[in-house]
Amino acid sequence: MTGKLQPLADRVVVKPVPKEEKTKSGIYIPDTAKERPQEGEIIAVGPGRLTDEGKRIAMDLKVGDRVIYAKYGGTEIKIDDQELVIMRESDILAKKA
Repeated sequence: MTGKLQPLADRVVVKPVPKEEKTKSGIYIPDTAKERPQEGEIIAVGPGRLTDEGKRIAMDLKVGDRVIYAKYGGTEIKIDDQELVIMRESDILAKKA
């Protein structure tokens, strides 16, 4: 997958992690009531952004990191029947330890 898609500058490609389909009490949640995922796994990372002086700022994220991102951040795309989100590193709110 990542061989087909290489993000530019300070962008990352995130594979959203689907939320649970049922609640703790066992009630199944219909598709219409599900919220958009805000957690995912980084599957591709760009080289980092350039400063005005032409120096590259390295990315803090790497492939395989689990992240929390803004609910409506990034651009959703679909490649090979797989839902992905391309976003800037600044749209990532936190990295799971």
